[in-house]
Amino acid sequence: MLLLKQSFFRYFLFLGIIAINIGCDQASKSLVRDHIGYHEQIPLAGEHVLLTKVENTGAFLSMGDQWEPWAKTLLLHVLPSLMMLGMCIWLFNAKISMSVAMGICCIIGGGIGNIVDRIAYGSVTDFLYINIGFFETGVFNFADVSITFGALFIIALQIIRGEQKPLF
Repeated sequence: MLLLKQSFFRYFLFLGIIAINIGCDQASKSLVRDHIGYHEQIPLAGEHVLLTKVENTGAFLSMGDQWEPWAKTLLLHVLPSLMMLGMCIWLFNAKISMSVAMGICCIIGGGIGNIVDRIAYGSVTDFLYINIGFFETGVFNFADVSITFGALFIIALQIIRGEQKPLF
């Protein structure tokens, strides 16, 4: 009975973290879509952090923007959806630490957030740009932050723990 309660709590926690990531991403994109003009630039921290609105019909940094419609559907809708489903199945069945699972939840939540945009709007709304001296980003969104944070968190855990055993 205790094992069942622990499993339920674990699954509920995973779903909650995934849902929070999707919700924050979708809420921020909705605000940007409704209140910011295309390519309008609103300084948040001088010229170093800008709020803008760009619709990305490709993938990371507009890669795939010029692909044929069938290739976009396959590579930007179907494949990522299957990957997120596979990661969810793995997450709920693998025996991994809670900290690694939290990183995986961030990756899944961010991935689903961008997939929702592609399916609902035909593009992903990006809106944050950072330029601090040598550090400059492309325009990105909170789903991208979630994915990047999750991946870096897992890598940091592996380095800190000195684990040689692969996750998969």
